[in-house]
Amino acid sequence: MKKTLLIPFVSAAAVFLTPLSSHSQTIVQRDPAIVQLIDQVSADSLKAHVEKLVSFGTRQTLSGTQGKRGIVPAREWILSKFNDYGKQAGGRLTATIDTWTLQPDGRRIDKPVDMGNVMATLKGTDPNDDRVFMVSAHMDSRVTNVMNRTDDAPGANDDGSGTAAVIELVRVMSRQNFPATIVFVAFSGEEQGLLGASHLAQRVVDEKWNLEALLNNDIMGSNNSHDTKLINNTIVRVFSEGLSGFETDKRAASVRQYGLENDGKARTLARYVKEIGERYVDHLEVRMIYRNDRYLRGGDHTPFVNKDFAAVRITEMNENFEHQHQDLRTEDGIVYGDKVEFMDFEYLRKNTAMNLANLANLAKSPMQPQNVTMDVRSLTNTTKIYWQAPKTGKVKGYYILMRETHWPTWQKKIFTDKQGMELPYSKDNYFFAVQAVSEDGNEGLPVIPKPGMR
Repeated sequence: MKKTLLIPFVSAAAVFLTPLSSHSQTIVQRDPAIVQLIDQVSADSLKAHVEKLVSFGTRQTLSGTQGKRGIVPAREWILSKFNDYGKQAGGRLTATIDTWTLQPDGRRIDKPVDMGNVMATLKGTDPNDDRVFMVSAHMDSRVTNVMNRTDDAPGANDDGSGTAAVIELVRVMSRQNFPATIVFVAFSGEEQGLLGASHLAQRVVDEKWNLEALLNNDIMGSNNSHDTKLINNTIVRVFSEGLSGFETDKRAASVRQYGLENDGKARTLARYVKEIGERYVDHLEVRMIYRNDRYLRGGDHTPFVNKDFAAVRITEMNENFEHQHQDLRTEDGIVYGDKVEFMDFEYLRKNTAMNLANLANLAKSPMQPQNVTMDVRSLTNTTKIYWQAPKTGKVKGYYILMRETHWPTWQKKIFTDKQGMELPYSKDNYFFAVQAVSEDGNEGLPVIPKPGMR
């Protein structure tokens, strides 16, 4: 079997050399087509989207239509933006509001309410590729009392920032062809209990979508915290579960036996998000947070995680709680409320570009290699890994990824055009994975090998 040079993380065509120390260099290869798309993401455009969302006064889930106020006019405007931008997609983009009715639940729904998720689907160009990659945010907003549907609830950052990012991604990405399908979603009902996300997660299961990854963006456009006074627009957090709660009891034995507590679907996706995001967006660190979400908080990725999909939450590094879930007021000289003036749109641009880089790289990649197996027949200090070609996609080759068992991210990537390799590294000391690489150099999601008696 052919063995090739071990190189740091690489992806496509344009090459940049960046010194890491006086003794080493990192080769960064970026797909020029993705770089071109990232260059089109605009801080001014994002600001305009947020300002328009704020102009609806409140987007509280129960606010309905109050003239030009309320969540219904807001979601209709989001749909109109999706449709406008879809005109440049040559018929490949369709947009709709997925509606249903909820009855009072005795908690945060006190009357029958017509719900609606605004969705845009950019259909993949490969008819044999049924993969779906999703990016989401929630359009609804709130003040201190989650049931208050009349007072102004600007929701500029929570989650106008994520919703603006989704709109901007539709604007930029609908101009490009991708083999796989990308779905853009603005959820409703997040503040009332992840209602829109729960609805769509169940629909994805019922309709048997091949959903491979969900990037959920919630509170991603402010750079400072109020109490610790930290200011930073160079780090964004990605939250991920190590293990899914889905059938954990049935999987516990193999997880424990092989030490895979840190390699569930969401955590594997988070590593991918970090690698690709930092490759394409300058002056941005993607900080992996080893938990599904923050204390006492929840996000729209969770219903998908609970149904065994790879889903993560993307959130700013330093949250300012004076500008979240607050009535608009001034007390002791402190201005409370989630207003546009407290946002950093250059930071939001970088975070939006990070999403774009990941979505584009995923949607341009081949499907995952099949039947990835690690030979465990005998006691050796080498590792043999085998796999079969993906079902679809033009494959240039494969990367074998490896990291020491205590290391949080992949350390080395070994390229091969074969479907197997013997490595001079012990499976007892390293974790491994395999990912397929397109002819343009776009890597798919890694697959952790299963032990096999080949």
